[in-house]
Amino acid sequence: MGHDANRRPRPSGTVVPGENLDHDVEEVIAAVLTASRLLVAISARALADSDPTLTLPQLRALVVLESQGPVKLVALATALGVNPSTAMRMVDRLEAVGKVDRQANPDNRREVVLRLTAKGRRLVDTVLAHRHAEIAAVVSRLPVEQRAGLVASLRALTDAAGEPAVGPSPPPPPEKTAP
Repeated sequence: MGHDANRRPRPSGTVVPGENLDHDVEEVIAAVLTASRLLVAISARALADSDPTLTLPQLRALVVLESQGPVKLVALATALGVNPSTAMRMVDRLEAVGKVDRQANPDNRREVVLRLTAKGRRLVDTVLAHRHAEIAAVVSRLPVEQRAGLVASLRALTDAAGEPAVGPSPPPPPEKTAP
């Protein structure tokens, strides 16, 4: 167990920025931060190419709705890690541009559920396809022998964070040849 600046005990495993960490840990942190910057930039480019009026947090809300199906506002706010009032403002904006709609919960008419519209689903599909293509281009430049190690490392990182896995995309259908 470490101590903070006031000499109070700190739970083991707690990392304090600037504290002398093992050099290997610092190297991993630097690599993850660099990769994170790359992935955020890829997502921002994919969104800007698809719908430059939306923000990354709004895209994140759409992706949550796409992956979790119709949900109540509180569930969306929890998934996004924001207050319900923040989620409500975001939903108001997304509803105004036709990406989200609200409907009465069939199980409890006093509740409202949020869901993607067809327009919202098309945007999510377009952005994710764009992002997939750009990440594929980057990964294809890696030597084959480094890819397996990258997969194992990224899975370990996401497992440690409790992030649900995303399966590989299915291969594209074979191209039709002329008879």
